[in-house]
Amino acid sequence: MEAETANATDAYGIPVIPASSDAVRRKRRAIVDAAAAEFLAEGYAAASMDAITSRSGVSKATLYKHFGTKERLFLAAIGGILRETCAGLEPDGSALVEAADLRAALVAVTGDWATVLLRPDIMALRRLVIGEIGRFPQLGRLWYRVTYDMFNGPLVEALAELGRRGRLHVADPELAVRQLVAATVGVPQLVHTFAPGTETDPAELTRVVTSGVDLFLARYAAPQGTSTG
Repeated sequence: MEAETANATDAYGIPVIPASSDAVRRKRRAIVDAAAAEFLAEGYAAASMDAITSRSGVSKATLYKHFGTKERLFLAAIGGILRETCAGLEPDGSALVEAADLRAALVAVTGDWATVLLRPDIMALRRLVIGEIGRFPQLGRLWYRVTYDMFNGPLVEALAELGRRGRLHVADPELAVRQLVAATVGVPQLVHTFAPGTETDPAELTRVVTSGVDLFLARYAAPQGTSTG
């Protein structure tokens, strides 16, 4: 039974760390933070358990007692910070639904979202997951689910409501959101993913996002005067 608990994973294959005392939680937090820093800096293969032990300030015996293997530690650390990093970054779908100027609201929401996703910490996490997805496909599944639920989900609901109000013609809100994201957030994200060190030019980002919104509205905007408010 203890072995089963130690190897427990969630629906995505990410290790489940059981509840414990405050002192034990602090040790685990120190290990996870140290592991995340090491894996992000070195990648999975080059990361050293000795370096993680040194960074965390705990003994190697304690590290292995809590996480068992390097693979399990990697999944727990990266899966955990993925959830934490994305928490609270959801776009405000209600701002779109109630906006008097839908175009300006779409530019603001997708522009703010792009700015967040281009943060160096999020880009480093994205590159690491992409680089290790062959070895750890469960991280890819988790990335998709977390980012969809936190980012795409609120926009799907907003576009569906805008459709009901007659401000957009969207037969498939989920597809429409994917197209909006690809034309706005996706363009700079792709560049920054594969060209580390690329500087974010706010004016260029606004230009790309605005162009993407205009492309989206050219396809989905309802003719003026047809809104049911």
